[in-house]
Amino acid sequence: MNATLRTAAAVIAASVLGMVSMPSQAQAPQPLPLIKEGATVKVSEHVWVIPDGGVPVVPDVGIIVGSRATMIIDTGLGIRNGEAVLRELAKVSTNKDVYVATTHFHAEHTTGGVAFPPNFKFVRPIAQQKDVQEFGSSFFAMFEKRSPEFAELMKGSTYPSADIMFERDYSVDLGGVRVQLTWLGPTHTRGDTAIFVEGDRVLFSGDLAMKQLFPAFASPYSDGVVWLASLDTLAAMQPKVVVGSHGGIGDASLISSYRDILKTVQARTRELKAQGKSEEEIGKLLTDEMAAKYPDWVAPIRIPGAVTAFYKLP
Repeated sequence: MNATLRTAAAVIAASVLGMVSMPSQAQAPQPLPLIKEGATVKVSEHVWVIPDGGVPVVPDVGIIVGSRATMIIDTGLGIRNGEAVLRELAKVSTNKDVYVATTHFHAEHTTGGVAFPPNFKFVRPIAQQKDVQEFGSSFFAMFEKRSPEFAELMKGSTYPSADIMFERDYSVDLGGVRVQLTWLGPTHTRGDTAIFVEGDRVLFSGDLAMKQLFPAFASPYSDGVVWLASLDTLAAMQPKVVVGSHGGIGDASLISSYRDILKTVQARTRELKAQGKSEEEIGKLLTDEMAAKYPDWVAPIRIPGAVTAFYKLP
C-alpha cells in the first residue's frame, strides 16, 4: 500500500474505532465491542436484528429466515462475536443452509464469520473482495493495535473466503422470502452492499444510511456523487424498515436524512471553494455548521471526509 493509501487507512481507522460513541460517552472508556445476546428483536415476518446496543464497533446484525435457508448479515468482530451470532441464530432458525452477506469489508462486519461452520456460504461482491485484498491486512492490524483486549478478541480471526462472488446484483430465494444484494459503488468503501428483503420491505443499508451517525467517506475510492446516486437507488426500493450498520433501526427517513446532509455538504463546499477557501478551511467550517445543525448526531469529525470527496469535483 502506498503512502497516500496508508494515510487514508489511518484516518479511517481513527474514525471507526474512536469517534462513533455518543457525545455523553466521549470521556468514558469504551466497552469491548461484544454483541449482546438475548437482545434480538423481530422487525418483520422473516427478519430479526441483533441491535448494536450503542456500543462502538458493534454492528447491527441481521438474520433473515426462510422455509429453506437463512441469511446472516454482518458478523461482529472476531470469533467470540461470531459464536454469539450463532447462538442467537439457533433461537430463530433451524435451517441447515445458511448464507452470510456483509455490508462492507471492515473487520467488525466480517471477521466473526470465521466462527461459522464450513457449510455456511459467504456471498460478496467483487468490489468488496478487492477491498479485502487491498486494505484488509492493514485495517485488521489497526484493530489489533487498538488495545490488548481488542487483540485478544481478534485472536485467530481472519477474513473468511467468499463462496459466491457477483458483479452488481445477486438474488437468493430462502424459501418464501427473496433477498436482493446490490453493490452500490464506491461510497463508504469501494464494496458497499445493500441487502433488501423484498416481501418484508426491510433494507440493510450498511453505512450508506444510518440513524444519527454522520456519513464516513472511509476509502480513497469514496465518491460523493456515487453516494448520492446510491441513496436514490435505496429510496426506490421503498423500504418500510431500514437497518443501518450501526445505530438504531429506522425507516426510509434515514435515507432522506443522509441525502440532505450530503447535498448540504456538496452545495456549501462548492460555494466556499468558489470564495477561495481551502479544503482544510471548508472542512473545519462545515464540521462546526453540521454539528450545530444536527446536535443529536454522532461523529461530526467525519464531515471533512465528505468535504474532500466534493472539493475535488470541478
